[in-house]
Amino acid sequence: MKNRTFWFIALLVLLAWAAVEVYPPTARDLVQEFSRRAVNQDATFTNILQETSALQNTATNSEFANLAAAIGTNDIENYFPSISEATNQSAPTIYILNQIQRDATGKIKLGLDLQGGTAFLVGMKTNTSAFTNSANSDQEEQSALSQAVEVLRKRVDQIGVAEPVIQPVGGNQILIQLPGLSQADKQEAMTNISKAAYLEFRMVKDDSSDIIANHEPVPPGYVLLKCSEKNQSGQSTVYSYIVRVRPENGLAGNIIKDAHVSRSNMGEPTIEFELTDDGAKKFADVTSANVGKQLAIVLDGQLYTAPRINTPIINGSGEITGDYTLEDAQQIAIILQNPLRAPLELESSYDVSPTLGSDSIHSGIDASIAAVVLVSLFMLIYYRLAGITANVALITNIVILMGVMCDAGVTFTLPGIAGVVLTIGMAVDANVLIYERLREEIAKGKSLRGAIAAGYSRAFGTIFDSHVTTLISSVILIFLGTGEVKGFGVTLTIGIAASLFTSLVVTRLIFDFLLDHNWIKSLGMFHLIRSTKVNFMSVAKPLFILTWAFAIAALIFGGVVGGKGLFGVDFRGGDSTTFSFTQQVGIDEVRSALTQIGQKDAQIQYQKNGAGGAQNLNVTTAEGTAQTVQQTLAKSFPQAGLTVVAQRHVGASVGVDVRNSAIEASLMALFGILVYVAFRYEFSFAIGAIVAIVHDVLFTIGCYCLANEISGRQFNATVVAAVLTIIGFSINDKIVIFDRIREDLKLGMRGTFKEVINVALNQTLSRTIITSGTVFIATGCLYVWGGGVINDFAFTFLVGIVVGTYSSIYVASAFVLWWHKGQRPNIGGSAVTLQNAADARV
Repeated sequence: MKNRTFWFIALLVLLAWAAVEVYPPTARDLVQEFSRRAVNQDATFTNILQETSALQNTATNSEFANLAAAIGTNDIENYFPSISEATNQSAPTIYILNQIQRDATGKIKLGLDLQGGTAFLVGMKTNTSAFTNSANSDQEEQSALSQAVEVLRKRVDQIGVAEPVIQPVGGNQILIQLPGLSQADKQEAMTNISKAAYLEFRMVKDDSSDIIANHEPVPPGYVLLKCSEKNQSGQSTVYSYIVRVRPENGLAGNIIKDAHVSRSNMGEPTIEFELTDDGAKKFADVTSANVGKQLAIVLDGQLYTAPRINTPIINGSGEITGDYTLEDAQQIAIILQNPLRAPLELESSYDVSPTLGSDSIHSGIDASIAAVVLVSLFMLIYYRLAGITANVALITNIVILMGVMCDAGVTFTLPGIAGVVLTIGMAVDANVLIYERLREEIAKGKSLRGAIAAGYSRAFGTIFDSHVTTLISSVILIFLGTGEVKGFGVTLTIGIAASLFTSLVVTRLIFDFLLDHNWIKSLGMFHLIRSTKVNFMSVAKPLFILTWAFAIAALIFGGVVGGKGLFGVDFRGGDSTTFSFTQQVGIDEVRSALTQIGQKDAQIQYQKNGAGGAQNLNVTTAEGTAQTVQQTLAKSFPQAGLTVVAQRHVGASVGVDVRNSAIEASLMALFGILVYVAFRYEFSFAIGAIVAIVHDVLFTIGCYCLANEISGRQFNATVVAAVLTIIGFSINDKIVIFDRIREDLKLGMRGTFKEVINVALNQTLSRTIITSGTVFIATGCLYVWGGGVINDFAFTFLVGIVVGTYSSIYVASAFVLWWHKGQRPNIGGSAVTLQNAADARV
């Protein structure tokens, strides 16, 4: 390995950076941090702490609210001289508390299922003329509500990958749940949510400046609006305009197709936007008739900017220029991109408990730890010293993975943690590839140093290709996905990139160090699967037909017999029942009782009004089950004094936009894999890989349909993530086999194409079984001990592992053979280079 010193230093720097990014991993107590950081503490400060302690014991507000109440009108700036910026703030106490809370927040962000969070209830005003005058007002309202859900999802995504829960509630309300927000983040979330409102374009009156300067009354049909804009130097200026009360020529609502920030030739931020067909026509009429005049952009009655119409906008796209800062330009672009057909109003906010009980959380974490330990033990026992090296790389992988995830602000949910574990299980694949190659080189009689060098060299191309094809899928998920899909893509991308680095760099550094100090002379390894000569292709055709027929039949059966029962609350919505109680019951106990009546995927939360007051228990189950749920809980927990406070229908938390984005991202990932494999290998190999992946996905979904009929499993959001995982996993093994087929063809191996494929399959059989086995072990731990939604995820992926391994042989490889009608493809020609020939004889 060249430049070992550079790589060693780079590794140390990377590990140190990751450790810094992870610390502190968990949040520290705000009150304790407040006390620890304060200097010049006196009797007043002691009284503040005592009052806070008293409020903590009696009040239901957050630590932040209790601290603020205890401080009252006291000046605390002298206790925190290090936070000097507080002096220039309009509310210095709140600024100081926000800063301390931000510093005390742990780097590992937990999702709503693990730590609870904040819920916002938003109401949509459908009493506007756009709806009351419509002949199909009910249909219009539902359409507007569905659109509002997707708009809010995009708006919440601007806060970060926070795994939000967004769903319609009742007739005209939307529930938004965000995991564990600080007071500052909560305020930002409120602002972002409330900004997703009704967009209008209104004309500014020609003599607006004269009316304002002369303090004249505002003419009828106009209104005085103000906006604050920052210039490039950061100075704020308040502008006032007299604008029309109503939008010009119906320029309002959903008329913007896309908007984004760009840069002018001078590098200044500009906002480029594209209009819908209807909006383009209206915009062309308005701008053609009003060149030189100002057009105000108004969102829910608030003026954001009033650019001048320099030229008619007649081609459906335009540009807004001005002395904007990048932040202001981004805000305007967001406002233009997410319009709503009806105004929204924030009705209430309250705190919610984790959706999973402590037992479920602990079992999920224990399952994850067990998976890592068992995979590490297998590597240690099977590969001995090389296994220790692989485990060191595995630990390094985890540290780097955690560091990057914390730096990127990725939210950890229980399915997300399971995804990390599965990524680690899949990361072992690279080490197995290297070690199996190394075994082959040692068997050829090479020295240990030469075998290690050749093993890494020969395995590099395969490892690189398998990782790149998986990265294609994950990166597309990031850019095209939303919500859970985007979060899954981020986690998968980080994990694959980290495993590529640790498997190629960390293990090689360790081997080179041991060789340089003469600490190893040989590498002993178990070899359970020795030279085999299985004629795989002889039974490929009947197996190919059989599994495709099973997949299609299972899908048809699921659609006909399962019908709507296939989809859980995440996809179809359900009944939400709110209970008051006199004695709190554990979430795990409630879930156990509901599982007995077939509602194992119930969403269970304790909710607390943000302003204080009693807690309520909220249970969301399948549609039409509210009455059964009430009777079951009343019978199971008579001592709890459960009383129904409210009962209503809630919409799907996995909206149309999320489903469509998942499908679109999957199709784009398949296309990306097709292009890459065709470029790196051969077009027939690319088609074979895609056919096999589609087979794996359909087969897995078919099995889930059967499981729905047998055990009542329903499709939920985690199953979507599992199917996406199968796409990434399935391509890995196919790349390894295709790479060996290509290598054997380039080496001029004798025999028919069918014989070459059989030889390649036998050569890679050991690696295939070991890799699939380690991932199966990790996933099996999640299936046995994970519980709840993790069990659904693990079940789906277990099926995917088995069928993905099978399809590499009997679908992908067989398809390539039939594509070429049994003839050898022209890969590398028939000539064998002298170097390759020499390698073949070693």
